[in-house]
Amino acid sequence: MRSRQSKHGFTLVEIMIVVAIIGLIAAIAIPSLTKARIQTQTKICIENLSQIETAKQLWGLDNGKVDGDTPSTLDLIGATLYIKQMPACPGGGMYDFKAIGQTATCSLAGHTL
Repeated sequence: MRSRQSKHGFTLVEIMIVVAIIGLIAAIAIPSLTKARIQTQTKICIENLSQIETAKQLWGLDNGKVDGDTPSTLDLIGATLYIKQMPACPGGGMYDFKAIGQTATCSLAGHTL
């Protein structure tokens, strides 16, 4: 008489099905996560631009400046000034503060106030 041996484990087909399902889920999720990350970076950058604009306006009021006067980063950024630390674009862009009356910009497309 033959003794019965129980086989444990998964077949190759079962493993391939699980891998295919994981791949399908990843293919759906990764683009959505990337899109959400880009949208969040854009929103943070716009918040930074708004903060820069507020700082420029306050600097202008405090120092009797008018449209066309351009503050330097040293005028706006410092522990006791209008912005404590230089804001950084989370997407890697650079900020151009511009003159009072002109909106500050970011070098990345789509990051506009």
